[in-house]
Amino acid sequence: MEHGPTTAIAGADPRLYNPDLAPVPAERRTWNTYNFAALWIAMAHCIPTYMLASSLIQNGMNWWQALVTIALGNCIVLVPILLNAHPGTKYGIPFPAFARASFGVFGANVPALLRALVACGWFGIQTFIGGHAVHKLLTVLWPAWGTLGGGASFAGLPLPEWITFLSFWALNMAIVWKGMDAVRIFENWAAPLVLLMTAGLLAWAISAAHGLGPITAHPSAFHDFHAFWLVFIPSLNAMIAYWATLSLNVPDFTRYGKDQRAQAIGQALGLPPTMTVFAGMGVLITSATAVVFGTPIWDPVDLLARLGNPWIVALGVVGVIIATISVNIAANVVSPANDFSNLWPSKISFKRGGLITGLVGIAILPWKLLDPHVYIFDWLGGYSTFLGPIAGILIADYWVARKTELVPEELYRSVGRYTYRRGFNPAALIALGAGAGVALIGLVIPVLRPLFDYGWFIGFGVAFALYLLLRSPAHAPELAAPAS
Repeated sequence: MEHGPTTAIAGADPRLYNPDLAPVPAERRTWNTYNFAALWIAMAHCIPTYMLASSLIQNGMNWWQALVTIALGNCIVLVPILLNAHPGTKYGIPFPAFARASFGVFGANVPALLRALVACGWFGIQTFIGGHAVHKLLTVLWPAWGTLGGGASFAGLPLPEWITFLSFWALNMAIVWKGMDAVRIFENWAAPLVLLMTAGLLAWAISAAHGLGPITAHPSAFHDFHAFWLVFIPSLNAMIAYWATLSLNVPDFTRYGKDQRAQAIGQALGLPPTMTVFAGMGVLITSATAVVFGTPIWDPVDLLARLGNPWIVALGVVGVIIATISVNIAANVVSPANDFSNLWPSKISFKRGGLITGLVGIAILPWKLLDPHVYIFDWLGGYSTFLGPIAGILIADYWVARKTELVPEELYRSVGRYTYRRGFNPAALIALGAGAGVALIGLVIPVLRPLFDYGWFIGFGVAFALYLLLRSPAHAPELAAPAS
């Protein structure tokens, strides 16, 4: 392979290769420990993280129950993140190319599309949050803004919010055209700003509630362990599902890592501590709103609007915009752009893949996903039943079956060791279907509801074991001679 702006692959099939999907040459792998830590800090310091923590309070937990649930979930999900990060740094390959080793060179489109559709949903949610923040600011500064259009609405969203939503969408799409280096630079300086904004809200919460005592005294709604357990398990599953997307496509970032130590330490420092601290702030602030206003307010944008001071609202909205753009581009555009590009590399570039992501993000009507119960139990829990099995298959294939050995050139050839049956690996597809199917049984058979509540764990375990059982001995590790 030659090294240059991209890595050329001799004999690459144009259906599998373009410069955006090519392995990153060694000289371009420059991300260090700080870059990875800053990436996670910026992605974790976002409004959905705050809302995730706050919704646990609204669903009945007290502050320490919510914090333990969040911390435990993020420590668990760090494991598949680090395991799937390894091939990105070792071979410089993105997630769609990595998935070809286990699913087949064309079969990889299945997990890539499942991951991409979830990212489109998240992109829509984040874009709506950013547009909603701008809408709140305009309403405070110009009260007539809220009545623009005379109450006209479409798909449940008033005209003024459609305007701010689409404007914020256009801003995100413009940034997509800047590429991955711009993402790294933006994450480096954006990371601390949202933390400062939230720290300001926390200071207000402590003052308004007259100290931490009234906040931490807010009781749990669960009167026995059984009642708590019924909410804790699906909530823990949701915490894992929150970053289950990134646990699959993390090679899209670690392919730029200078070495394994930099990416592993950076991610370990950036994810669990940041999520726990930032979510903890959200928990305390939401608990304070229950004391101050008599009801928990889980949306920080609505809380800022209630404070009434235009300067506070304006400052808060700036923080929301920075946070939303930061996480939206990094977490919700990079992966699906690569995933859609993987469908048709010769026609769909990274930029076009990003545009497709944006359009689907509008079509899913994201504001309908932000009800606290839908957010935790339906949206997060539902897609975890598909992402858990994919993670199980990737890890079983790369770490157990192949002992971390791949031949990256053959990931871009239609005939080779990753061809399986016409480009599809039946073992992976069966394992994926079985893992998701077992978890989804809990939706249709009430007595088996725990299968769905444990969806990520159930799907991961079933797919991991079944893949290794079904995997053909003919698909030997990469230490063997290449396929002809």
